[in-house]
Amino acid sequence: MVAATSGTTSSMAFDPLRPVADICRRHGVWLHVDAAMAGSAAICAEHRGFLDGLELADSYCFNPHKWLLTNFDCDCFYVKDRAALIEALSVLPEYLRNQASDSKEVIDYRDWQVPLGRRFRALKLWFVLRFYGAEELRAMIRRHIELASSFASWVEGSDDFELAAPVHLNLVCFRHLRGDEVNHELLERLNSSGKLFLTHTKLNGRTVLRMSIGQARTELRHVEGAWEQIRAAAGTFT
Repeated sequence: MVAATSGTTSSMAFDPLRPVADICRRHGVWLHVDAAMAGSAAICAEHRGFLDGLELADSYCFNPHKWLLTNFDCDCFYVKDRAALIEALSVLPEYLRNQASDSKEVIDYRDWQVPLGRRFRALKLWFVLRFYGAEELRAMIRRHIELASSFASWVEGSDDFELAAPVHLNLVCFRHLRGDEVNHELLERLNSSGKLFLTHTKLNGRTVLRMSIGQARTELRHVEGAWEQIRAAAGTFT
């Protein structure tokens, strides 16, 4: 099996699905595509380019609890050939047999996972879709991407910071130019202030700060305020 990632956690990087799929098909390898957070952006037609080649995959998933306002946990999982999955995971003792299952009138999703029991996760996603509607969710995704783009432009225009990775959607990876020690200290100061919260990662061996924009009530003033706090905290190092 090959697991390709559409939107890595650290930097929102994307594997090239089509060439990866071509290799998998030549060698008879199952291709799974994980778009945990970025997959939500695909509800907007203009942001589906990163899924080019997805139709060649054997399975695919993304998590609405990461960017579609759904409470943890909720995963949308698609599989091209469910028979292969069921044959690998199905356990059918006599006490689970019933007429509906035997006649194939229903899909027993217990056979799609390791645990026998499972929660009705789809219900909370259904409520989100009913309450907001597709167009409002699309507007939210577009707004978040626009806010991330604005934040990235401020970083690019700064004399003290630089972008550490391309900005594709709603994640901005950036760092202070004075090195890892300063970035570690800056992260600690900002997060202990209680006014914003950033996470960090390592890219090319360097410490990088991560600004992720994905909450329903996030507005431009919040992102502007975060940038002001970052610049103010960074000013203490000069």
